[in-house]
Amino acid sequence: MSNDPMDMVVGASTAPADTKAANEVIASANEQVATGDREGAIESLRKALNADPLSNLIMFHLAYQLDLSGEEEEALSLYERVCECSPAPINALMNLAVLYEDRGDYVRAERCLRQILDTNANHARARLFMKDVLASKGMVVEEENERDVLKRRALLDTPVTDFELTVRARTCLKKMNIRTLGDLIRINETELMSYKNFGESSLEEIKIMLEAKNLRLGQGHEDAHRVARRAILEKLKGTGKETLLGKPVSELQLSVRARKALQMLNIQSIGDLCSHTEAELMGVKNFGSTSLVEVHEKLTNFGLALRTLEEGEEL
Repeated sequence: MSNDPMDMVVGASTAPADTKAANEVIASANEQVATGDREGAIESLRKALNADPLSNLIMFHLAYQLDLSGEEEEALSLYERVCECSPAPINALMNLAVLYEDRGDYVRAERCLRQILDTNANHARARLFMKDVLASKGMVVEEENERDVLKRRALLDTPVTDFELTVRARTCLKKMNIRTLGDLIRINETELMSYKNFGESSLEEIKIMLEAKNLRLGQGHEDAHRVARRAILEKLKGTGKETLLGKPVSELQLSVRARKALQMLNIQSIGDLCSHTEAELMGVKNFGSTSLVEVHEKLTNFGLALRTLEEGEEL
């Protein structure tokens, strides 16, 4: 596998040509990063860029290291400069879209992703990320009225103890650390039923309570998966494993039964798989404990894991 961030970050198959001197500086910077001297690498790349201010390759490498160091403003500026060339590199467009999305600038993020898809309509990571951006953009459009936004937030922050539930239902929710309506709609029926002593009567009771508020179990799943993918990416930044999240699940070489279950959940990438819980997978027909063990083993080989309910509760 290539150690070039142009490949590592977005799976680019080729890197643009640059001068021999620039490549030598980049190789030296990569060695500094490998020894833990990221600040030194950034300084080396800055000096190289001052000497060759038109080098898109140096700009990209510097932006990448700055992004990993939390210097998002400077990284964003450099990515924008790289993308001014025509055609704009797909890898730079992808990273720029991520930064825009993190800042809530969904219009610019969408524009970058459309440039990628105009060039490569089957770019897996761009297609997945486009869904997230459009969903977020749609949420913003739907909630333009600030009063409605505040009203909805207040509703989701309402403690479940404010509602008349049976002692058993209250106890189960408390043990699951489900304290608000927002917590409750982030999980589905399968996850609730997977908890000890939580039965059909408690489930029906909660569904009726949510329906009265125009809410339903699992309503926050899509958003939870989106946030979970971003959280996993942030956690893996700088480890070299972040590129695994964009790879198709086919690379895990799962059995036919496991693959069919993931297709039913519309899981296309490894990152999407990691954003799901055991209960979500087990809720799919014919997906049993054997398939679950298989998924765990495959992910563990890559140093990854499924999302736990505790992680979901923090979203």
